[in-house]
Order: sequence, then structure tokens, then C-alpha cells
Amino acid sequence: MMRWSTLMLLIGEISFMSLHVFCKDVINCTFQKDQTSYHRRAKRGWLWNPFYVLEEQEITEPLYIGQLKSDLDKQDGSFKYILLGDGAKTIFTIDERTGKIYLLKKLDREEKSSYTLRAQAINTVTGVPVEAESEFIVKVQDINDNEPKFINEPYFATVPEMSPEGTFVTQVTATDMDDPNYGNSARLVYSILQGQPHFSIEPKSGIIRVVSQMDREAKDLYFVVIQAKDMAGSVGGLSTTTTVTVSLSDVNDNAPKFQQKIYDMSILETSLVGEIVGMVMADDRDIGKNAEMTYKIEEKGDFSIFDIITDNLTQEGIIILRKTLDYESKKRYSIRVKAINKHIDERFLKHGLFEDTTTVKIHVEDIDEPAVFGLKEYFMEILENAPTGSYVGSVTAKDPDNINTPVRYGLHQSKHVGLFYIDLHLGAITTTKPLDREEALWYNVTVTATEATNSAHVSEVPVYIRIIDVNDNAPQLSEEYRIYVCEQSKPREPIQIISAVDRDEATAGQQFSFTLLPEASNNTNFTVRDNKDNTATIYALRDEFNLHETPHFYFEIVINDNGIPPLSSTNTLTIHVCDCGVDGNTEFCKDNGMFLYLGLNFGALIAIGVCSFLILVLGFILLVKLKKKHTTLSEKSEDFRENIVKYDDEGGGEEDTEAFDIGHLTNQAILRKQKPRNRRFRTDIQSFYRMSLKLGPDIAVFKEFLLEKLEEANEDIESLPLDSLKTYAFEGTGSLAGSLSSIESAFSDIDPNIQNICDWKLQIQSFPETHREDDVLNQI
Repeated sequence: MMRWSTLMLLIGEISFMSLHVFCKDVINCTFQKDQTSYHRRAKRGWLWNPFYVLEEQEITEPLYIGQLKSDLDKQDGSFKYILLGDGAKTIFTIDERTGKIYLLKKLDREEKSSYTLRAQAINTVTGVPVEAESEFIVKVQDINDNEPKFINEPYFATVPEMSPEGTFVTQVTATDMDDPNYGNSARLVYSILQGQPHFSIEPKSGIIRVVSQMDREAKDLYFVVIQAKDMAGSVGGLSTTTTVTVSLSDVNDNAPKFQQKIYDMSILETSLVGEIVGMVMADDRDIGKNAEMTYKIEEKGDFSIFDIITDNLTQEGIIILRKTLDYESKKRYSIRVKAINKHIDERFLKHGLFEDTTTVKIHVEDIDEPAVFGLKEYFMEILENAPTGSYVGSVTAKDPDNINTPVRYGLHQSKHVGLFYIDLHLGAITTTKPLDREEALWYNVTVTATEATNSAHVSEVPVYIRIIDVNDNAPQLSEEYRIYVCEQSKPREPIQIISAVDRDEATAGQQFSFTLLPEASNNTNFTVRDNKDNTATIYALRDEFNLHETPHFYFEIVINDNGIPPLSSTNTLTIHVCDCGVDGNTEFCKDNGMFLYLGLNFGALIAIGVCSFLILVLGFILLVKLKKKHTTLSEKSEDFRENIVKYDDEGGGEEDTEAFDIGHLTNQAILRKQKPRNRRFRTDIQSFYRMSLKLGPDIAVFKEFLLEKLEEANEDIESLPLDSLKTYAFEGTGSLAGSLSSIESAFSDIDPNIQNICDWKLQIQSFPETHREDDVLNQI
């Protein structure tokens, strides 16, 4: 009924609308008759009323909405009207003769609020347009057919508890699809249907605010129902509702409170430090960080024996043992525990402190416990190399329940247990063998204490034994030095810095000294100087060294330490002579091995190779020339050692001493100049010839001559080859002397008793031939 009444009202408004005629486009139409002449028509135009259509009308037959008309139309049927454009012939139609426009179907303004159409007027006789095509608009008139709708649903809001009046909560918004520019169909008003007296809403903006304070601990969730109504909220308007869920966030407005005023707990006296005694808990009606709290023990009574920590997850206070307990000393403890909020809101301090206190009573339970050592760990010391059985230290343990209970000591099995022994009753620890600090600085052993009356009660304690160092290692060179000295070194020139090490423990003020051996104090080649910083420098004492004569030297030094007792060692250094070149750099020697050790560099090796090759070539040439050369000896240079001298002279018998004069053989004019040599002559060899003639004085001369020639033949390396034959012959009566060849005589023994040759009765009859003194046979 309401919709139809609105419709009738709109129709009435349309019926009283002005019938003023207007044209959107006024067209001056001209017709050209030819290219040179034309005439202008009078001004004409369309005549129509504004077109409005009410939405949601039920159309059972075409509904007249208006009429188009040209001012030239005489109503004689000569004009034809044509409708074109948006919705033509489907939504709208036109009477071709009258120009009346009809609506064919129901319209919805929310789907389309206006339609743009075009109209033409054509002369039915000529078919020529009498009016230019013109555009007009049909507007869809709105009715209140859409209810409001809330956007951004659902609505959730959070506001702190105890918020003051007027605190903003949230804002809701609704929309209406009806035309906001026509009537009150889209004019909305907001109101609260549910949520008083805690909330209110502004009618036009939809802003929700707090009206009164709310306590989250009493109620933490509120559902506020909001209505949006069009037609400015008047009766008959359309409406819709939405629900706003309002949560109250927590503030710290409640203090913690313990569940009990007194807590009773118990703990064994053997409990270890850090063990849990028990737990306390305080409740806080707040949530989240506002319920977080810390627990503390008031500094009263036995507070130092225990400690408390806060479990941040469960908000419990965990009491733990801070010191060891002894039932025999104290059986009960009492402490005061306080719970305090971490985050305090100063707005609520007027209500009091945000904390609570409770009492915790702790009872110690007695237990039969094993023996207890006097210390938690023992540290002992002993000198290294101490004899077997030396005392190291003692441990003590007692039964806390009964001080008179006997305790037996032992060593726990370990890799060091064989080095020590402990007295079963006294707990005294001794060594079983000497200990060397250089092998191990510390020894860790575990001592056990067992009650004699209860072997199940065993306690242990670690014992750390430190081996004290004694000076039992002599210092040594820190490395194996390879030292070089240049051939062209200068006196007092440093050639190497050396240092020493000691296997003993380094102590403050440890000092090494370097000296020469006493027997090497007169060394003219090298010396050593102590630098007083645990190093020493070796110096050369002379300026010339020869790599080929003495390629290396052995240099002995003594290294002493200042320990107690002081120790020393003798160390031998090998100093190699090096051809350092013009720059005097020994690094070249260190980088080149055997060649430099022999005093040779690469250039010297090339030179030696070239020289060797030349020598071989020259030697070969000389050998060839010597084989081809035939040497003729001169008279004065002739060698009689390998000549056969024959005389063909008739003498006067053996009494004739003038027939053969041995003096010619000793003529200095024909003897070679002798080279000085160390010769040994046999004085017992006598001249065969002189003895056969029974002549005395010249025997020694001939003997010396023969021995000299024999010695020269055996030793003279410059003579002709050894396969030459040297013969000295003379003739006598019945002579059995045999050959005097130098080849045979060099390897045969001569009878030392040559004197008996005179007994042979040698008679020299005559010489078949006599030769001149210069008649010499050539060497063979």
C-alpha cells in the first residue's frame, strides 16, 4: 500500500510539471538546390516534455511516458517518427505518426538510472528527414525499494577494561542503493537495539562509544546490536541490523594473591645444591603480561640457604637449594616468599601495592649418608724424579652420621693408578716410581672412601697432583744449524746467530750462556759471543778461507743454563766454506747443494769442462807427433845405458891395462846431466871387469857407474819405453857373468857375494874388434 501511494504521488507530480517545450539540439536545416544557388529555411525544432519513468512499475500493456513532435508537423500524416538508441524497440517504442513514446517493461533504477535515445522525423512522401536527428534522455524515477546494508561485516572491536565514558569503540557504516539525491530513500539513521547501558552510538556517523566503565574480570565480551534505517528513521522506512562484538582487553588492576598463607615442604639432607625444594604459586585475575610476576625471598631468617626462581610459563615460584644441608646441624627452616607484579599500572596504585606474601616452612629429613671428604677436591705437588715411596699428600673423610665409623681409602681405577699408592687407613698418597715432568705435568687420580660398616656407601674426591720441575735436562741448540762462511770473510765478521732450548719448565729469569770449550780457546778460525738474551753470535776470526783446501770446519761450543743445579751440553756446529761471490751473500750457498760444497758454481763447471776437452785434444796431438818423430841423439847427449860398446883391439894380455880404459865411460862430456834423486846404492857390488883384471882402484868407479845407470833405467820416466834393450858387454877368458841387460837386472837379484867372481880365473885374451869411442848403436 505504501509503495502504491508513493507511486500515485509521483504521478501527480508529473501531471503538474511544466509543459514547457524545449529542444536539446536546434538544427538549422538547409537544402542546396544547385552549386550556385541555395536558400535558408526558417528556424525550426523539436517539441517535447521531460521524460520520467517510475521504477518498478508492473507493465501489463505499453505505458505512455511522453510525446515527441516537430513544429512542422501539421498532423496530416506526412511525418514519420523514428526512435533510435539505448533500449529502443525493446524497452521503449514510439508511435510513428503521433510521436508518442511507450514503456514496454518494468525498470529498476538501481540497475540503470537513465536511458539515452535519439529521434528522427522523416517526410513520408519524399523520405527526406525534415528534422535532424536529436538526442533525449529518459530518467528512471527512484522509489524506496532497497533496504540499507552494512559494509565490512562482521564487526569486532576491543576496548580496555575500566575505560572512561566517551572512549571510542568503533564505527559502523551502512549504504542504501536508492537515489540519495531524491527524497529520503537513502537517508540513514543509526540506533542501538542491544548494548545499553554500556555503549552508545551517534545516529548519523555510526560511531560507538563507551558509556560506563566495565570490568573484564566480571565480563570480558559484549554483543552490541546496531540498526540502520532509511527515510531518516521515520515510520515506514526500511531498516537492517548488525552485531558488533566488543572485547575488553585486560589492564593490571588486580594484585597477585597466594593460594595458601603457609606452605610446608621437606627435603633430604643429602640433596645437592640446585635441587628443587618445592613450588609456590600466587593467582592474578589479570591475564597476559599483567599477570606476570616475580617471586622473591625476604631477607629474613634462613633466606641465604634457599633461592627462588620464577617459571615464566606457569608463573610458579620454584624454591631451590642454595647451600648444602646437614640434618645433624639444623632440622627446620622458615622463609618468607613475596609475589610482585612485573608490570604495574600507576592509575591503580591508589588501590594498594600489587604484591602478596606467604610463609614457607622447610623440614630436613635425615638419611644415612656416606663418608664426606674434608675438601671437594685436593691439589698436591711433588718434585719430579722423587724416589719411589715419596710422600705426595693426604686426604681425609668422615661419616657425618657417626664420627667414629672407620673409613677405608682406595684409588679409583685409571691409567695413572699404577704410579701412586694410598694408605688404606690413613689416606696418605705416595709414589710407586719416579715421575718425569717432561712426560706429564699433571696427574689426576680419584680417591674413594668406603665406610667399614657399609660397603655400599662410597664417596669419591678428585686429587690433582702437579709435578714440580727440577733442572734435569741440559740445554740444546734450538735447531740443526747449517752455517756458511765466505771465503772472503773479514775478521770479526758475524756469520750466524744461534739459540738454545731446554726441555725443563721455563721460569722467570731463565738464562742460557754460550762459551767455547777450554781446549778450543785458541781457535784461530772462529769464536762465539754470548748476546745475553739466550742467543749467541758466531764470528769469523780471519779473513781468508779456502773452499778447496778446507771445505768445512767443526766448531764446538758449550751451552750452560742457570738452573739448580746448573747443567751444560757440548754442541758441535759444522761451518761450511762458501764461495759467496762479489756480494758476499751466503744465501746462494744455502740454495745450491753439492756444487757449492765442492767450491764450484755453474760457470766454473763450464770452464773446467772446456779446459778438460782442450787438454785431451792437445794430449792426443802430442802422442801422434811422438810416434812419428825419429829422434837422433847427438854425441854429447848420447845415453850409454842402452848401447853395446865393442872394442877390436889386440892388447898385451891381461897385464895390458892400456888396451881398455874405463875412464872413457865416465867421460863427463858424454854423460847426461843427472837429476837429483834420493838413491840408495848397494856398496857390495863390485866391477866384474876390474875384478877380473885384479885391479883395485877403478872397481868402485865402474860399480858406481853401473848402479847409477841401473837406477836411472828403473826410475827415469822420461826415458824411452821399457821394452828397449840396454846391453853392456866385454870379453874375457871363460867369463860366466852372463847378460848385463838393464831389463833383466831390474827384476833380478844380484848375488851379494860378487867377490867370488875372481875365482873363475877369467882371462881376457883379446877383443875381436875395436870401435871408436863415438861408435854407438841405436836403441832398440
